[in-house]
Amino acid sequence: MKTFERLSLEPLTPALHETIHGFAQTIAQQPVQVLPRVHETLEYLSSRRHQLILVTKGDLKEQSGKVERSGLKDYFSAVEIVAEKHVPEFRAIMGRYRLAAEHTWMVGNSPRSDINPALGAGINAVFVPHDDTWVLEHEELARPELPSRLMIVNTFADLVRHF
Repeated sequence: MKTFERLSLEPLTPALHETIHGFAQTIAQQPVQVLPRVHETLEYLSSRRHQLILVTKGDLKEQSGKVERSGLKDYFSAVEIVAEKHVPEFRAIMGRYRLAAEHTWMVGNSPRSDINPALGAGINAVFVPHDDTWVLEHEELARPELPSRLMIVNTFADLVRHF
């Protein structure tokens, strides 16, 4: 909402503010569309003694709401909402949860925010390509430096074959 207000070409009247607020509320309350078999896959992974930590970026209030509306929160032992996913952030999360790099995997669809920073932090990564990945998240996949590993799967549900 703040961005729209800053970019508005019209003076910010109470009526315009109310309209903008209405748009923002509509967007914030949209149901989260969960991809096929995500619930079953997370159920499987969390029941196999894996510690699942959700790492997402963005506004704390907005992302918290999405996590709640998704119905996925209970599969995760923790939820980390960060401003940006960078190498130092991944290293900090690993330290906070005492994660061993050789046993830690970042799963995501964004080379820019998920895969490349995870590999740069020395952990493993699973790339799950998705046609709707935001264009600003596109970039070439980094080559992992040993001992880090990179796996590419077709769908999120394919994780059950590897973990």
